[in-house]
Amino acid sequence: MTTNKPLRICVLPGDGIGVEVIDATVPLLEKLAHGADFAFAFSSHPAGALHFRATGDALPAATLAAARDADAILFGAMGWPAIRYPDGTEIAPQLDLRVALELYAGVRPARALPGIPLPLADPRARDIDLVVVRESTEGLFASRGKGVIDDDREARDTMVITRQGSERVHDFAFRLARRRKARGRPGRVTCVDKANVFRSMAFFRKIFDERARAFPDIEARHNYVDATALDLIRKPWEFDVLVTENMFGDILSDQTAALVGGMGMAPSADVGDRHGLFQPCHGSAPDIAGQGKANPTATILSAALMLDWLAERGHGDALGEASLRLERAVDAVFASGRIVPYEFGGRDGTRAIADAIATNL
Repeated sequence: MTTNKPLRICVLPGDGIGVEVIDATVPLLEKLAHGADFAFAFSSHPAGALHFRATGDALPAATLAAARDADAILFGAMGWPAIRYPDGTEIAPQLDLRVALELYAGVRPARALPGIPLPLADPRARDIDLVVVRESTEGLFASRGKGVIDDDREARDTMVITRQGSERVHDFAFRLARRRKARGRPGRVTCVDKANVFRSMAFFRKIFDERARAFPDIEARHNYVDATALDLIRKPWEFDVLVTENMFGDILSDQTAALVGGMGMAPSADVGDRHGLFQPCHGSAPDIAGQGKANPTATILSAALMLDWLAERGHGDALGEASLRLERAVDAVFASGRIVPYEFGGRDGTRAIADAIATNL
């Protein structure tokens, strides 16, 4: 039995399949906690596009307060293409949470799981194990809600790169590479930018080089974003940790997800110095919502990231061990070949995948 007080997990199911994949994931965390030296106290809170349509509020103040007070946030998916703000942009409380909680490091792992078909025929694609670290509070996204349209003839959005924002995300990437190196990865960080064209990107690279000197045990590289997009198709197995601006990271992390089977297999974390939010990379998928077809793997692997993050924050090594158990259970399910999600031509939906992972735990 646990000797610690329960960890408070703020659950934000959101919209569409977000509710379904969260419902598949929480019982796995409860199973991991059974008889363990840790416990969870889950509390679910409303937010999202459907909540906005019903109430006019996409992120209630009480929900934000619960997220701020929690030990970690487990997030499903939010947004609905047909529900938009008056300016035409989509409802995206996840972006508001990144700013409000200073979740500056968007962590987007891409690892080739056993048994999952990959789009690249090269056998080395089975060695893909990389992480895109996306600066999540500034860059081009700093212009969200602030763009200008002049007389219906010209529109402008401004990219913002600050020293503080760049230093902390670069340091995060180097520390992550150091932890991965201890687990057998290369220990390499690639700064992805467009420093040959934009002064903001040259500034981003300059700060990367300055921070690299504090991590002499980690190899530091540079790559332009267009070359990176090419190399992620040509030789993705050569990358370890990539650190980049917000918009570049948004695009490249979807590309890396495609390399390992798609958005249903892609977990993520948005992490700051005090708070952590864990969610699948996919959206609310209105086309399959309510049909039981959603693949919960990305959310389950995001929960594993949450466990590992909680362990690193001093809540006990047992959480780190539970994270590994959950990852290994996922690997075992797909390695067996008996479970095939819909996106790979199979007939196994949310419940079948979650039940198989629970059995492997």
